[in-house]
Formats: sequence, C-alpha cells, structure tokens
Amino acid sequence: MLLPAKAEVARHLERYRAWERLLLAAPADHVVRGNFENTGYTLCVLMGKRCAREAADAAERYLRAASSMARARGSQGRGPSRTAGTCP
Repeated sequence: MLLPAKAEVARHLERYRAWERLLLAAPADHVVRGNFENTGYTLCVLMGKRCAREAADAAERYLRAASSMARARGSQGRGPSRTAGTCP
C-alpha cells in the first residue's frame, strides 16, 4: 500500500483537530460542522479508513511511528561525539 507523505498527513490532521475544537465550541454552527466533516473525509481518504475518528487515530500512529523511526535512524552509526576545535 502506498503511504501518504508525512507532511500532508500532519497538515490534514492539524486541520481536523482545529475544526474539531471549533465544532466543540460552537456545535450549532453549520459552516464549522461542514468544514469539520470535509477535513474528516480528507483524512479518511489519506489514511484509508471509513470513519474520521479512526482516520485521525491512524494518522497519529503513522506520524508517531515515522518520528520514532527517524530518531532511531539518526542515533545508529554515530561514534563518540567530538567537541569543536579538537583534532581527530
């Protein structure tokens, strides 16, 4: 399965969470509800889920796994650190 770009997932997850907060603050606002549902749908398409809540959870797991893999890759193969100005 092709995975979406992490930056795109992060951007759409951030939008989803922002509209979610606005919807909780103003549940009767139809414009806010429409935007929330649209961002949820986009997240569903990106993550291959049928429910926006599942898509948001999957996006968070995907981003968390991607960042932990990047940290693990960054720490592999490093030798002892050298301070500036010292000769090898």
